[in-house]
Amino acid sequence: MPDQPITPAAIEAAYALTRPHVRETPILEAAAADFGLAGQPITFKLEFLQVSGTFKARGAFNNLLTRGEAGQGVVAASGGNHGVAVAYAAQHLGRKARIFVPSISSQAKIDKIKACGAEIVVGGANYAEALAASEEWIAQSGDMPVHAYDMPETIIGQGTVALELARQAPEVDSMLVSVGGGGLVGGVAAWYRGGAKVIGVEPERAPTLRRALDAGQPVDVDVSGLAADSLGARRLGSNVFPIVRDYLADALLVSDEEIAAAQRTLWDVLRIVAEPGGAAAFAALLSGRYLPAKGERVAVILCGANTTAVHFDEPAA
Repeated sequence: MPDQPITPAAIEAAYALTRPHVRETPILEAAAADFGLAGQPITFKLEFLQVSGTFKARGAFNNLLTRGEAGQGVVAASGGNHGVAVAYAAQHLGRKARIFVPSISSQAKIDKIKACGAEIVVGGANYAEALAASEEWIAQSGDMPVHAYDMPETIIGQGTVALELARQAPEVDSMLVSVGGGGLVGGVAAWYRGGAKVIGVEPERAPTLRRALDAGQPVDVDVSGLAADSLGARRLGSNVFPIVRDYLADALLVSDEEIAAAQRTLWDVLRIVAEPGGAAAFAALLSGRYLPAKGERVAVILCGANTTAVHFDEPAA
């Protein structure tokens, strides 16, 4: 069991603590027909507008504001987004950060980590190998670890997304949430606790949540594919598992092709640029993997936009 209970009360406290440092991201309602779908309007939570480009800033600030000493360095392993968030939070709170990322991390995310002034170590083929390298460093340095998804403070911080969404769109019946290691879906499910349906969505080539639920416990899985740099955790978090076991309505898988189609559609219809991991939740709705009931109000959390998918023309010399 986690040292700090992951409860709605803890999420409310984290929201009050982190509010001066993060943005209240807006929602956008769009007609289902705009996407060739039937049913009620779709509520998009535009969390990609968060500082650092993803929801992960919420968990990063909650960690740094509640743990460690003012001068203590912080260390994180990340496919990229968590690293950007920790580097950003450390910069704004005057703490040094060292970020370990695997070789599959996108250049856009590596560049953002560097821009935040953090020291970056690139190595290992995947997140698990970057995490192992970070743990070796922590053992010799005494720096404070900030886990990407399997720390109560991280999960509680990510749960503030759901608190905001519940206030902004109380009519929502269900929400689709992209899943990697489970920090976001765990935080969202911990806030709603069955009061609204929470559906996790992950790539077919990184089925961490689905395999854990099928096995009755977190298990290692092979991960690859289009969204591996953000949704490529090898194992669901142990602190996440009891939350999703008790409160998650379903766990769905989408293909890389469906994720790419969701990215293109978000751009074509809404002019939203989402990275693959950020678009995975919408892919479940667009592809028909999730079929809302008649009258059901669905929300989709668009959780990240750290990508180089759009290239802007340079002005003529």
